[in-house]
Amino acid sequence: MIDNPLVSVITVNYKNTRVTNQLLYSIGELFFKNLEVIVIDNAFDSTASESIDSCYDFVKIIRSVKNLGFAGGNNLGIKHAKGKYILLLNNDTEVHPMFMEPMINLLEANESIGAVSPLIKYYYKPEYIQYAGFSSINKITQRIQSIAYNQLDRGQYTKEFETHFAHGCAMMIPKKVINEVGYMNEDFFLYYEEHDWSERIKNKGYKIFVQPKSVVFHKESTSTGIGSPLKTYFINRNRILFMTLHNKAFYKCLSLLYWGLISIPFNIINLTLHGKIKHLSAYVDSILWTITKKTKKRWILS
Repeated sequence: MIDNPLVSVITVNYKNTRVTNQLLYSIGELFFKNLEVIVIDNAFDSTASESIDSCYDFVKIIRSVKNLGFAGGNNLGIKHAKGKYILLLNNDTEVHPMFMEPMINLLEANESIGAVSPLIKYYYKPEYIQYAGFSSINKITQRIQSIAYNQLDRGQYTKEFETHFAHGCAMMIPKKVINEVGYMNEDFFLYYEEHDWSERIKNKGYKIFVQPKSVVFHKESTSTGIGSPLKTYFINRNRILFMTLHNKAFYKCLSLLYWGLISIPFNIINLTLHGKIKHLSAYVDSILWTITKKTKKRWILS
């Protein structure tokens, strides 16, 4: 290793203490030891039967009575972090013992890199890849593709490479870059916040990289639920929010035409025909938010 810098690991817990403790155990098994771990306990409940394991001397727990969301929770952790590098790590992940060093070495060797994510694999299907970088974003639909998604890992990714976006599940950023770019945009709350952050990092002249020699195993959506109405709400809402923040006028007009004439009518009809009433309600609320900028109480997690 080129250096032995302090790394601040930040993870956000939301009523999922058992999973968070499993992550902390895997961090405790890391060969790299110069780290601090900051756990943001969102919507802290003093009456909960389980508590976050604080037996590790490197773990600092910050409790928030209010649920700050993914963006707000990580921002709170960053404000308390002392490390040269900040590692955002989902609480529903576990890491390989040699996970840390390759990302640190890459950042130490190349100051033009503003963020790096590891190779992300499925915890329950560890032979399959979830993320090996992101494609560019479609300027009209605002959709993005995860490279190598659900692809068998045959050792095809061995060397670091540039990508369009880091993954919020696991991303390491030099603290000096955060000082230049600013914190995560808390308007996103959940989903698309890392795409917005990556875009802002690139706008400052930095590159985004994937380091496949570092591996994270992701249990995926343990807080929000896979395919939940909550996910439907925030992904659709934030897709439009991303467009308004990053598209130029021409593409904004094309996006609005696409949503108004194609996407919104199709999704409403499709969800209605399939009887997915909760998802339909979430989808309609996501569109209404773009007009009113007010989130209904049902989507405010506490």
